[in-house]
Amino acid sequence: MATEACYTIIHQDDSLDQPSLQELKTALEKGSEEAKIDTMKKILVTMLNGDPLPQILMHVIRFVMPSKNKVLKKLLHFYWEICPKTNPDGKLKQEMILGCDAPLPLQVTGTRIIGAIVTLVPFLFGIYASVLVKLNQDSSSTKDYCLLGTSAFLSSSSVKYEAATSLMALTHAPAAVKAAASCYIELIIKESDNNIKLIVLDRLDELREKHEQTMDDLVLDILRVLTRHVNLLSTGIPDIEVRRKALRIGLELVSSRNVQEVVVFLKKELSKTLDQDYEKNNEYRQLLIQSIHGCAIKFSEVAANVVHVLMEFLGDSNNPAAVDVIAFVREVAEKFPNLRSSITEKLLETFMDVKSGKVFRGALWIVGEYCAECKDIEEAWKQIRAGLGEIPILASEQRLLEEAEKEEKPEDASLETKIAGPSSSRRILADGTYATESIYSSNSTTNSKLDAVKAAAKPPLRALLLGGDFFLGTVLASTLTKLVMRYSEVSNDAKKTNSFRAEAMLIMASIIRVGQSQFVSTPIDEDSYDRIMSCLHVLEQLSIDASIKNVFLQDTKKAYTRIVEDEEKRTAVKKAKDKSTVAVQVDDLISFRQFSKRNLGDDADEYELDLTRATGQSDPRDDLISKLSRVVQLTGFSDPVYAEAYVNVHQYDILLDVLIVNQTSETLQNLSIEFATLGDLKLVERPTQHNLAPHSFHSVKATIKVSSTETGVIFGNIVYDGPGTAESNCVVLNDIHIDIMDYINPAYCNETQFRSMWTEFEWENKVNVNTNITDLRDYLSHIMKSTNMSCLTPENALSGDCGFLSANMYARSIFGEDALANISIEKRVDGAITGHVRIRSKTQGIALSLGDKITLAQKAAT
Repeated sequence: MATEACYTIIHQDDSLDQPSLQELKTALEKGSEEAKIDTMKKILVTMLNGDPLPQILMHVIRFVMPSKNKVLKKLLHFYWEICPKTNPDGKLKQEMILGCDAPLPLQVTGTRIIGAIVTLVPFLFGIYASVLVKLNQDSSSTKDYCLLGTSAFLSSSSVKYEAATSLMALTHAPAAVKAAASCYIELIIKESDNNIKLIVLDRLDELREKHEQTMDDLVLDILRVLTRHVNLLSTGIPDIEVRRKALRIGLELVSSRNVQEVVVFLKKELSKTLDQDYEKNNEYRQLLIQSIHGCAIKFSEVAANVVHVLMEFLGDSNNPAAVDVIAFVREVAEKFPNLRSSITEKLLETFMDVKSGKVFRGALWIVGEYCAECKDIEEAWKQIRAGLGEIPILASEQRLLEEAEKEEKPEDASLETKIAGPSSSRRILADGTYATESIYSSNSTTNSKLDAVKAAAKPPLRALLLGGDFFLGTVLASTLTKLVMRYSEVSNDAKKTNSFRAEAMLIMASIIRVGQSQFVSTPIDEDSYDRIMSCLHVLEQLSIDASIKNVFLQDTKKAYTRIVEDEEKRTAVKKAKDKSTVAVQVDDLISFRQFSKRNLGDDADEYELDLTRATGQSDPRDDLISKLSRVVQLTGFSDPVYAEAYVNVHQYDILLDVLIVNQTSETLQNLSIEFATLGDLKLVERPTQHNLAPHSFHSVKATIKVSSTETGVIFGNIVYDGPGTAESNCVVLNDIHIDIMDYINPAYCNETQFRSMWTEFEWENKVNVNTNITDLRDYLSHIMKSTNMSCLTPENALSGDCGFLSANMYARSIFGEDALANISIEKRVDGAITGHVRIRSKTQGIALSLGDKITLAQKAAT
């Protein structure tokens, strides 16, 4: 016992006969409750005096653990405290697994037993930590290291999670914060269930909000979550949601000290997406690009290192990722003038690899604004001409069509004659039969040749124009106009300037002409036609009126500069608003336990308070009023069995605590409650049967798993047997409707992401406005509060007093589902508000549920 912990030494009278090992076993196996109690006391005394009695362990598990006697259970807890749990080699005894499988009797009224259970199990980290803090014998740093050392004994993931949570409830020392955060990160990496990952990431995010400066050294550890793939078939939540949340938390911790390492890590992950066969690979690549974008804009020292790497993805077939890259390049070119020359040079090198019209529009705008030297303008002109191919476009396409017609020589001379009417000419086939060719087949042949000309390989810019993207044509016309104007300012070669000017006008006229021909998929629209014609007139009068240069060369650039500045201000205001929340008021009372008196009205036991905090039950939302609002009556007061349920929604689980009351004077036998679900809800386990005495009550708990954001319905009945053996009764329960608002949280996305999702999502629900609210802003606030959605439209765009309002709203569910909404309303002369709210989502359920919520909210407001 020299190496074992010694709790106490109890004197043992040697004059008394000590029971043998076999007598102890027999007393435990065949003795009464009183005999077992005396035997357990003798066993404890013997063990405390140095004899571990390892042979008695299985008899204690078999004959003492099943007992419901409270005294015997208390003695059993002492036994578990002092019995040897490992073999001489240090490994856990196999018998201890049987002891772990036994249920703990926590649902009892005796608080002493509960306290014994909690205090005597050493691996309950939170309680052990609270005892260490209460000792208050050493300095705070010593206690922190004691707390950290306790985590070494934790092996279960659930225990580790509760331990880290309890640690944060007891201390906020930097060492403890890092230990808890490291524990969370380890759980996220090792666990395979995405639901668990998201829950732990939420807790890690809460920790970051309170201790951001302490956790900045762990940013690379957090980003390790990105490299760990999970089995996508295990849950319904895609792995991309875990990565998105981990990236958001990591980027919040990026500082000037670690930004270089973070960017290097993200660049490696970005390069891996080129070879990975992953279902959400394109979305993950776009997420990485946006993250690198945010780091480069926030920290200028890394902008030069990443901008050229990202420009390699301009030719990406994934359109949203390439659009994000060109938006990033445009913002970097505006904020960092010293990088403009290298950016335009790299952009022109990748010009022919671009496949998207949106990316081409951004690239042309950058070229038109930031190509300021003669050589840059000439190189840009060369690349634009290469992207357009031969001009005039219409004449070259017509020539290709004529050449295709000449290449197909007729097999018979009769086909060379033009068929003027619906009559047909005879033709002898190889098998000697007659065949005919009518004018209709001639037309189909001509159309097939035209389709073949359209499908032929063409330069990228020319292909997009012939595909009907004339918005790109307007941007091209504006860019050519800017290049001609700027070249005339920086160059003294009038001949070269006039050559560029004439060529630009030819390209514009060519775009208009081909847009009115048969070679384009859709004809040119009026807006694009007017815009290109205005650029033509500007170049025509360039030598006459030079004041128009300010509009093209200065005003457009100033407009984008204002957009960037407004976005920076909006981000700064949002960040300042988030940090301005006061956790503790300056006039709040400070409570010192050492100075407090029990007779001053504070009757709460300090041990119970620590126990509550350590077990995570001090949620301020679980007050009495909140619980009462979640109670649902399931049966009527006149039914023989009354039932009501407390519905507690906890992230991905719904906990039903059903109170069943027997209102009859007879015993109800084999009473069971049966639940069924409608929607993406799944009952984890069915409640067991019980016998209910007359006028007594019983509590039944049921857990239901939630897998998506849809309005679910829980229904069921209570079945029981009456006094007769063949008599069976059934009471139908009222339905329990799960509120979708429990799973939807306000979120934010930029305008590009909103437009992309709005185009992609196919389910739309349109709700007409019908309310007595007369103020437009009040109605918007009412809808935002009712749907838990955030407003993406800037405050300055909504300010002012006018008769109409249009705003975009966005929310995200805890399952990673996006919900978009657009509200368009106007105020009539009589003061009433009319309009509609359009909701879009990827799934039908969330669109319909949000629409129903808005309809009910309007009625409530009315």
